[in-house]
Amino acid sequence: MATLATIGLDEAKTVGDCTCGSASMLLEVQKHLTKQRVGHFYGQENNATTYNLARMNMLMHGIDYQNFDIYKGDTLREDKYGDVKMTVQVCNPPYSLKYDANPALLDDPRYSGAGKLPPKSHADYAFVEHMLYHMDEQDGRVAVLLPHGVLFRGGAEQTIREYIVRDLNRLDAVIGLAPNLFHGTSIPVCLLVLKSNRGANENNILFIDASKEFKPGKNQNSLTDENISKIVNAYVARQDVDKFAHVASMDEIASNDYNLNIPRYVDTFEEEPPVDLGAVTRELSDIDSQMMQKQKELLGMARQLHSDDAQLQANLDSFVSFLQKKVGSDE
Repeated sequence: MATLATIGLDEAKTVGDCTCGSASMLLEVQKHLTKQRVGHFYGQENNATTYNLARMNMLMHGIDYQNFDIYKGDTLREDKYGDVKMTVQVCNPPYSLKYDANPALLDDPRYSGAGKLPPKSHADYAFVEHMLYHMDEQDGRVAVLLPHGVLFRGGAEQTIREYIVRDLNRLDAVIGLAPNLFHGTSIPVCLLVLKSNRGANENNILFIDASKEFKPGKNQNSLTDENISKIVNAYVARQDVDKFAHVASMDEIASNDYNLNIPRYVDTFEEEPPVDLGAVTRELSDIDSQMMQKQKELLGMARQLHSDDAQLQANLDSFVSFLQKKVGSDE
């Protein structure tokens, strides 16, 4: 995420994470800037313990207290950033968070543009709209992880999706990741890259299916450096790659009614190899012959068992007769 959000940047005036946790992603962004220089860090976290950890983490990594502001509060209801516009924003919000969807939020400039609020059961797009509002207008970048449902769910989410893609034209890439990469959930998620200045790419969106790019683990999968490089290189090259990447025109996206589900754009279907009917027929014939042979062997064993049983019965009858005679003589 940090790599994709900082491509081409030597430094960043402002970097933010609206669900910053312990601030690890904020610090990661700095590492991926060519000059590793950030003017000011911004973060917001609702959990009191994690909020305090974030501030401690910044100080422990040598960030001067004057160069960061970490706020405590609910990002969706309390925008602590004010009018700050940010160069880079990264975010891994809680997936499909339930919230009250109070109609009063439509008066909030962060959410008023689309004219509809995300549904109560899925606050995903509320976080995206928050970040869009705080993007630097000249060269703002966002990298955010979300559940795949944001790509195709209807209703209010479709309205917001169309607003982001068609009206704002800030969605730059949609990347599908492998399942079980993150603590707390095994679902596959998607990574959205948004840019305020898309330049020559303003008439298309890049789709990458990286669902097979992972290293299997016992409890959790992981992305290797090789996996990450393949994804980043595909994003930079921005070319069609069979079964991996597709550059979709805005007309193509509009024809799909702004449904961004990755399989609509990246065909990963693996064609079955042609079937040699002659070989299959011969194989079936061989199997039939083997079955007939086994049946003959089985029948032979059954007959032998029957013969052995008859001999055993005769022996038993003879023995019983002997015992009867013996008992009679003893009496």
